[in-house]
Amino acid sequence: MAAASWYHRDISRVVAEELLAKAGRDGCFLVRDSESVSGAYALCLLFQRHVHTYRILPDDEGLLSVQTIQGIQAKCFRTLPDLIGAYQQPNNGLVTPLLYPVLRARQAADEDSDGEDGRGGGHTASAVPAGGAGTGTWFSAPIAGRTHISQQLHQRLQEQVHSSPASDFMGFMAEYLNHHLQLDLEALRHGHPQLRHLSTALVTACRALHRRIDFTLAGLETLARVFDPPASPRSPAREQVSPCRATTAPNLELLLNKISTVNHLLSSLEKKVLKSLQETVSRHNLALPCVAASPPPTAKPLAVQSFEVKVGKLQRAALTVDVESGTVAITKKGSGSPEETIPQDKILQLIKYQSVQSKVRLVYDREPQRSLSRDFVFPNARKREAFCQLLQLMKIQHSNLDEPDLISVYVGTWNMGSTPPPRSLASWLTSRGLGRTQDETTACIPHDIYVIGTQENSLGDREWVEFLRASLKTLMAIDYRVVALQCLWSIKIVVLVKPEHERRISHVHTSSVKTGIANTLGNKGAVGVSFLFNGTSFGFINCHLASGSEKTHRRNQNYSDILRSLVLGDKRLSAFDLTLRFTHLFWFGDLNYRLDMDVQDILAHITKKEFETLLAVDQLNLEREKNKVFLRFSEGDISFPPTYRYERGSRDSYMWQKFKPTGVRINVPSWCDRILWKSHPETHVVCNSYGCTDDIVTSDHSPVFATFEVGVTSQFVPKKAPGSDPEPLACIEWESIEVIVKTASRSKCYIEFHSYCLEEAQRSGENTSQSCDIPGFLKLGWSAKNLPMLHPILPDLEYLGDQHLLLSIKGVESCESYGECCIAMKSMIGSMAQQFETFLFHRGEETGSMRGWMKVRVPKDRRSTRERLYEWISFEEDDAEPAADAPTCPKPPLQRLRYPSRALPLHDPWPWGDAEPSPALLCRSRPRSLPEAAAGYTNPAYFIFEGVP
Repeated sequence: MAAASWYHRDISRVVAEELLAKAGRDGCFLVRDSESVSGAYALCLLFQRHVHTYRILPDDEGLLSVQTIQGIQAKCFRTLPDLIGAYQQPNNGLVTPLLYPVLRARQAADEDSDGEDGRGGGHTASAVPAGGAGTGTWFSAPIAGRTHISQQLHQRLQEQVHSSPASDFMGFMAEYLNHHLQLDLEALRHGHPQLRHLSTALVTACRALHRRIDFTLAGLETLARVFDPPASPRSPAREQVSPCRATTAPNLELLLNKISTVNHLLSSLEKKVLKSLQETVSRHNLALPCVAASPPPTAKPLAVQSFEVKVGKLQRAALTVDVESGTVAITKKGSGSPEETIPQDKILQLIKYQSVQSKVRLVYDREPQRSLSRDFVFPNARKREAFCQLLQLMKIQHSNLDEPDLISVYVGTWNMGSTPPPRSLASWLTSRGLGRTQDETTACIPHDIYVIGTQENSLGDREWVEFLRASLKTLMAIDYRVVALQCLWSIKIVVLVKPEHERRISHVHTSSVKTGIANTLGNKGAVGVSFLFNGTSFGFINCHLASGSEKTHRRNQNYSDILRSLVLGDKRLSAFDLTLRFTHLFWFGDLNYRLDMDVQDILAHITKKEFETLLAVDQLNLEREKNKVFLRFSEGDISFPPTYRYERGSRDSYMWQKFKPTGVRINVPSWCDRILWKSHPETHVVCNSYGCTDDIVTSDHSPVFATFEVGVTSQFVPKKAPGSDPEPLACIEWESIEVIVKTASRSKCYIEFHSYCLEEAQRSGENTSQSCDIPGFLKLGWSAKNLPMLHPILPDLEYLGDQHLLLSIKGVESCESYGECCIAMKSMIGSMAQQFETFLFHRGEETGSMRGWMKVRVPKDRRSTRERLYEWISFEEDDAEPAADAPTCPKPPLQRLRYPSRALPLHDPWPWGDAEPSPALLCRSRPRSLPEAAAGYTNPAYFIFEGVP
């Protein structure tokens, strides 16, 4: 199995094309893993400034062949190097022979060399697979001249890695096979059978096992002594020292002795305890007591809450919210009785002012055919949000709906620093501390879903889950149910729901990805959970990325690896970008991005609470601005201090110096711990809090929390019962679609259409127009005759308004995706075609854009709908005063697409047309905590889409 420098493993199509473009010579080539067929490869070849991609497919016997032009007989090869060698000759069906291999860059040692929270080490690029069914290996390429025995052992290790639950252990063995096996073989040939290097490798790999056995052994010995018969008063006290722990130098013989001792203690302990207890009962004639089960706690009723407000310019009043009775009372200051009491069913609309964050307008029915609006100003924005949350909760409790329209989701992340948690997590679980936190009037309102992500969590899995459930039961008097637990080493994610929602959860999936040394160690990586809540899909990802201020690129690569490898959601959508598979996706954890500023300047800004200045040099924000990571994700405003690296036991000072044998390492205070989210267009999600605790001090990280108000859909039941007459059909009609993708290919393409409202995926014909006037970009067009008419399974407007279409642009020859997107059907419903415009994504990268005209026609008798519980709250952009009987809610400001200034003119957002883009554009969500940047383009090699206020 010889290493092949032209084999680039699982790089994306975009990266492959960039490498070939940099090489720039006709006949340059490389091989990568196929994105569309598992176990296949893609041969990428540059000719006349365009990249041609050929699929290399294995047959049933594992022989490899290239899909070339018709009329050329396919040739079969046993190994990939044999195939590449053959196609270096002309007249084999390729546009040009394979002349110049594009070499794979060797990766430097990269993971945790700072020693913050992982093991040191490095790896090189993997060897090319010899056959058609395998993929690249994860461990280092073998050194030149290795013996046949060593090759066989490497092959066996590779086969075991993918199926063994102990694959994390294999990294040490790969190192042994690479560098030390030859030394043991040489010693064996000279008559020394001790295998000294293997023993050293095993001792290193089992070092943690030594510590764990010592800890367990000490506890077992102590417990055994408790049940030993009492010693005679005349007998001298014995000091028991386990012979297997008399020495501290670890070796294999010592480890085996310890294991033997643990085995003996465990086998004898139960008999010893049983005998001791039986003797005690018979000696004292005792009866074992019955432990009465404590009654389950009842849910705490919500107390009546009162808010001091200003009405008009000078008048003061109190707003009293009684959630249980469903009323809001207005009482003037100094008055003993309410001026007015408004039942919840009379409240029509709640309007939040954007310009005055503490102001709200209440619109309600006072008389038949007449509504009244009143403005109230709260002491601060937090009090206003608490009032709005209570009114929302009141609406939900009195809605009499069988299924909810709106749920609350809590997301928490905490790097626990490998130390046990404190006895109380109350501040974390109730979103209290620093930043945008919950008001005390709403802090103890239980959320519907709790998602807790931890890193460096040293507790056992069951112990941690029960600790969280007990904490929530104490705080909320609710016995939350476990939806899922997924762990990777010390990275854990737990999902808990209220008991009444347990039946609404289905299709639960869990997955994990290792991104530690050579992507084989789980000290870094991600764990994920996905499920359906009635008809709404959720995804949650907790990750721990590479540490170190200088490892921004490595963190970006970790993100890309997780995005590509995490297996979550509907399997039918596995070809789509992970971020498009869910209605709502939440991504959080110790992302480890740091601040690019001198530590003394950072400390000075923290002291002055000048967080905006620091957020401008935050690596995560900078990388998002460059479209390197978390495309189109959102994050709440950061108004809390950096959560890392504190002195343990206090939150008064940062421990930014770390003393190591190699010198002093600087860990600047940073917002390492983050929570981001991405939702389908035209869905409802509001972040109500985002902050960190200030009283949990066991770790050098502070726990971070965020709470969300999320709109959900139920399994739709048509109001009109099916009859004998043919059912009217809704239809989705396309007038035209135009696509621009970043590619050097000239391949013909087709579009795949996926949606839960379709019985099966649909496919368009090939594109009807194609041009590549701008180098590196390909424009494709489809007319109506080449686009399918789609018929949803249900024709009701209420149902279709919640649906989304997922589109994928695929090459006809390679069947690989050039980009995917999501279109909301809600704004496309009507008799007239509507214009849409959106972005294309592929494997975490922004690869182009799509626009077109479409309409969703609904039968006349199926156009009834209802207002959702979250639709009665809206936003007022300015302080304009609408008429009292006709309150209005202005639409948010329009945003438009923009392209790189180097390649495309600024005045025309669509470079191949004169039509102005649709106002309803989907635009990348800038980090809101950053000041607005001037118009500019940070990476002209890609399509960059920036929102224009």
